[in-house]
Amino acid sequence: MGTQLGNPSIHFLPRFLSNCRSNQCKNRLRVRSKLGEEEEYLIDAPVSVGDGFSFTGGKYSDGPSPSDEWRAQGKYVKAHPVYGNKGKAKDPIFGLTMGSGSQSSTDVFRWFCVESGSSSNPSVVLAHGFPSQAYSYRKVLPVLSQSYHATAFDWLGFGFSDKPQPKYGFDYTLDEYTSALESLIEAIAPDKLSLVVQGYFAPIAVKYAINHQDKLQHLILVNPPITDKHVKLPSTLSLFSNFLLGEIFCQDPLRASDKALLSSGPYAMKEEDAMVYRRPYLTSGSSGFALNAISKAMKKDLKAYVQSMREVLISKSWKVPTSICWGMRDRWLSYEGVEDFCKDSNSKLLELPMAGHHVQEDYGEDLGIIISEIIK
Repeated sequence: MGTQLGNPSIHFLPRFLSNCRSNQCKNRLRVRSKLGEEEEYLIDAPVSVGDGFSFTGGKYSDGPSPSDEWRAQGKYVKAHPVYGNKGKAKDPIFGLTMGSGSQSSTDVFRWFCVESGSSSNPSVVLAHGFPSQAYSYRKVLPVLSQSYHATAFDWLGFGFSDKPQPKYGFDYTLDEYTSALESLIEAIAPDKLSLVVQGYFAPIAVKYAINHQDKLQHLILVNPPITDKHVKLPSTLSLFSNFLLGEIFCQDPLRASDKALLSSGPYAMKEEDAMVYRRPYLTSGSSGFALNAISKAMKKDLKAYVQSMREVLISKSWKVPTSICWGMRDRWLSYEGVEDFCKDSNSKLLELPMAGHHVQEDYGEDLGIIISEIIK
């Protein structure tokens, strides 16, 4: 695994070749970006889908859809009640009733989950970062399935999970996400589990974990915001919270998926993967409105949540074995202060020299091996 250097445990992982961008030629939809430059990207969404606040979709070929193939691997789990009864959701700009694809459940929210491995094995729950999807763990799941029952899920507002319009049962506050995570885990892993959380959702997971330490066997945080320099979103993400322009940028599939993912590290995205990430923004305006809402919530409360997470992990009352995996080529979160924090909190630190912020995208199989080694 690497060389161990004192306390905390720091492991340096070997360099691997990164995946190259696919050169496969397919039909493309040409759009003009907000900066006035022409850009091309593939589309992967059903024809005649959308509510007027998203790009009109259309499948790029008659071949299999990467999004449909991924969706077929998962299932919907109902968890966390819808609060209030506001009727049909309306868009926040013009007040028009949104299409059926932008309406969420009326009683209990639906979460998209992909399971791998025998249910008799120890449970591992994988939570993606912001903004991303459970799809980011597609290379991690097969590795974990050899010895564990692994479940990756889409947070509310992302991927194939429900995307309630703000003020229609879910407002995307960090407190609401904490409560919703508790409901979901109770549904998919009622007994003990190991929890893996990537990126900006880590403080939410730690707040959940405070009152569930006896349930957690291990907590693994992947490039979490843990220093004072991490309390603000990078400009790539903070622009989604801007007044008016934020609503517009959140509806752009390139800004909301491709650029948001590629700007965070060295990841070279294949077109078939990019299409999966674009799919929600191509088919429904609710994806963009959810992105806008969570960006505003992060801007408002991330600092307090990061500070709380630091205090919890350093506290003597914290008993859960904790590891921090860090992609050293993260362009959003600086490494400065991370090693010192791990020493103070007695957390194991594992460094991945060639990975960026979304480690599971850059080196999914390697992360799967690391997780297995940590929790075995």
